[in-house]
Amino acid sequence: MSVQYSVSVRGAWRRVLAVAGSLAIVGAASAQQVSTQPRAGALVTPDPSGLLQTSTPTGSIDKGNPFFQSLGSNGRTCNSCHRQAEGWTVTAAGIKRRFDATRGLDPIFALVDGADSPLADVSTFAAREKAYSMLITRGVIRVGLPMPANAEFTLTAVDDPYGYASAAQLSLFRRPLPATNLIWDTAVMWDGRETFAPFEPPMDAGVDAEDLRSSLQSQALDAVLGHEQAASPPSDDVLQQIVDFESNLFTAQLFDKSAGALNEFGGMGGAHILAQQKFWIGINDSLGNDPTTDPFDPDVMRLFDAWDNPDSAMNRDARVQARAAIARGQQLFDSLPIAISGVAGLNDVTGQPVIQGTCGTCHDSPNIGNHSVGAPLNIGIADGSRRTPDLPLYTLTNNSTGESIQTTDPGVAMLTGKWADIGKFKGPNLRGLAARAPYFHNGFAPTLLDVVNFYDTRFDIGMTAQQKSDLVAFLSAL
Repeated sequence: MSVQYSVSVRGAWRRVLAVAGSLAIVGAASAQQVSTQPRAGALVTPDPSGLLQTSTPTGSIDKGNPFFQSLGSNGRTCNSCHRQAEGWTVTAAGIKRRFDATRGLDPIFALVDGADSPLADVSTFAAREKAYSMLITRGVIRVGLPMPANAEFTLTAVDDPYGYASAAQLSLFRRPLPATNLIWDTAVMWDGRETFAPFEPPMDAGVDAEDLRSSLQSQALDAVLGHEQAASPPSDDVLQQIVDFESNLFTAQLFDKSAGALNEFGGMGGAHILAQQKFWIGINDSLGNDPTTDPFDPDVMRLFDAWDNPDSAMNRDARVQARAAIARGQQLFDSLPIAISGVAGLNDVTGQPVIQGTCGTCHDSPNIGNHSVGAPLNIGIADGSRRTPDLPLYTLTNNSTGESIQTTDPGVAMLTGKWADIGKFKGPNLRGLAARAPYFHNGFAPTLLDVVNFYDTRFDIGMTAQQKSDLVAFLSAL
């Protein structure tokens, strides 16, 4: 079925994004012996699953870029919330270490958005530990947005454990998105609010190269003025330098503690190979909107095809078995049947109450894993039924029907004012997942196993323990 999006791709699909130049494929089809663990260094950093690799055109990280400079009044830089070793975002564990090391005085701990409430007491260590609890435990910042004008709904009740949120400014707790692998973004920010026109949520073709650059520049500007609390905007040249830096970062898992190097024996892991991945807006769109008119290919992930080893159980080599588990997980990602239902932005748009799909139905960009068009979805993460006591709860009432819904974050609806958009968010890029826990927009899932468990229960898949383990092994290798 083909769904027509509201905005033309304006020829963007013709531009195949590929970075070659000096970036070489490292042993993608090599039959050599698995190497010893690579050394950590400027471009390779340890993470819970092994080693994460970042690739740049120069082979180094330009620490002189304004990305690493304080451009505002509170000491923050872009790097405060986008750390290389944490997948170019931040992790709850990493933030906790910074809090303990600085007694809560690191620049990331700023009242403007780092605290549970901008009015919180931060006068003592104990007060700061309480004030920045959401940042420390979930790795989320507080995004303050007012109720949209002329919305189709009204805010009829607020239950904010921090006593601040109101219609004038809802407190929305969200994870900083990675500042890497950006050339494949089809929307900027969880709710798309920084996506340059002609983005029209909830259904949009996505952003072409020119629009994406404008979007990222707008995001950088607002980050400096908001997160860094600058008194005046930086120059266009400074913003362009930040965007140039971010747009040339590619990040992926390079080494797995169990499987070894992810780019050997035919494996295609690592950032160097990722940097050459082709992409265009709508590529392999599962709803038939690939502008090439090619049909959807359910084999979305092909990184570890060569590791598919039916005889691995007979091999006593632990690394052979670990590679086989990753390959099985990839196969599950591509082929495990999922009866997709109740997903706003998908089931309602297609008119199909149940779509027989797979993980790749929504994560359809080949070997990348985000949605290849700008189509935010509501999979239920922000539903009131999943609210935990540390999150605010908002009751929204439909102005026309009187129906009420409870949510911890209205998502895209905060921009459009549309009832149908409540709870919708974009799907993030999946590469480098192991380095950047917790997961989902609000840090709902502490681990990748929690992510898998969410989908298993949400769509009543009935996965076995082995299948869950294999999927986690695959996701950790991305």
